Amino acid sequence: MQNLLVLQVAQLPVKADAAEGRNKIHCQLATDGQVLHLLPMGAYAEIVAIGSELLDVGRVDTNSIWMADRLAELGTRLCLKTCVGDDYDELKACLVAAVERCEKSNGPSLLITTGGLGPTFDDRTKEAFADALGAKMIEDAKSRANIDAFFRARGRATTENNYRQALTPEGSVAVPNPLGTAPGVYWDLSSKRNGLRIVMLPGVPQEMKAMWAADIHPRLLDLAEGPTRTLRLVVGGVGESVLDERTKAVRDRHSHLGWTILAHGMHIELLARSMSQGALDAARLDMEAELGQDLVCIGDGSPESTLLDLLAARGETLALAESVTGGLLASRLAAVPGASRALMGGAVVYTPKAKTELLGIDPSFLAANGTVGEAVTIEMAVRVRQRLGATWGLAITGNAGPAPDPFQVTYIECNLALHQGRARPDSTPAHPADEVAGTSKIGRCYIAVAGAAGAVCRAHDLHGARTDIQFRAINWAIDALRRVAAVKH
Repeated sequence: MQNLLVLQVAQLPVKADAAEGRNKIHCQLATDGQVLHLLPMGAYAEIVAIGSELLDVGRVDTNSIWMADRLAELGTRLCLKTCVGDDYDELKACLVAAVERCEKSNGPSLLITTGGLGPTFDDRTKEAFADALGAKMIEDAKSRANIDAFFRARGRATTENNYRQALTPEGSVAVPNPLGTAPGVYWDLSSKRNGLRIVMLPGVPQEMKAMWAADIHPRLLDLAEGPTRTLRLVVGGVGESVLDERTKAVRDRHSHLGWTILAHGMHIELLARSMSQGALDAARLDMEAELGQDLVCIGDGSPESTLLDLLAARGETLALAESVTGGLLASRLAAVPGASRALMGGAVVYTPKAKTELLGIDPSFLAANGTVGEAVTIEMAVRVRQRLGATWGLAITGNAGPAPDPFQVTYIECNLALHQGRARPDSTPAHPADEVAGTSKIGRCYIAVAGAAGAVCRAHDLHGARTDIQFRAINWAIDALRRVAAVKH
């Protein structure tokens, strides 16, 4: 989760404590004393994600993100997320510190770990907990039997190291794993350690989620304060800082909500949290009015799923022509379940020959206008739309670097006569395409949308490494078609 900006940090005025301990509730008051919002002060919670691989560049701890949503549904207070590697001393120190914080929270507390429960030498979460809390490790007979059954069903022998997974700290309960061999652990220490409960789950996401739903969540229902509801608004084509300034007035009007902005590449998530659905609904109406077409969707969804849903609902289809992104746009859209309702297919036309052979673009057109630029990108969108008989054609060209590409040249002042119903110029330059206007600027990408009413194109100067430029170009392309398609009628 990148570029996290917490917008609501002011302490709320307190009117009363509904009860001591876990039932404490803080209230924000209007000037007339009316309660505007109830903010639960439920069980203190921490998450520790375990695994050296999570410290590598490019790895995202998605387990903690998912678990944070589950804890919000319970109404607990997630106060800290930590990521630690497999080094035993560092792991143990991390768990000791987390236990101490939980015990000092003056109420029920919940410490959840993911990872480190497998059979190999570096899976030592349970051992570190037992060592830190002075407990012996004992074998759970049912877990051992489940491990044997897992391998027997697959016609494989159980290696000795797999039985390490059946060991649990004395006093804890082994949680069955319906999808794998590593059982989880539920350890209720509330009577001994000031309300502390410990949950250990595997790092494999599908196993963690299944065990949470079947076993752990029901055990924690007594901690629930009433769910904290979340309003999620996905915004496209607007930067984080611009969105912050632009929505300030609305957020100030609804300052009794907990606001957060999350930046994900080129789309932004604006989140509001409250126990009151009515308060969230009022904020949603104001945000819809403020954001207009920049609002991609509300609730679950992404820019790509929203686009495909929009097209499918109207019986419209999409064809793609990609150069600089090399098929990544098609992959992104195809990853959405049910994408075939609207996505017909496309072509990766990375070279001049591919543009000619697959899309039928005349070599003389490329020689005159270049392989990167407004003219060729529009031509690609028009051609792929015609070839597949789609409602929309979407095309991308550009130079993602790190070095200039002699095939990708730009001709900025292009003649759009073809798309305005006039004849194509007959003249054909004698020089090759890579000499027309020099190589294109690194990071400059062109995105064209073609439909029944014509075609539009926009240039974007993108920054970052090659993969960053490609990723951002895809986001802009999805956003461009969403906007054009949304105002079609």
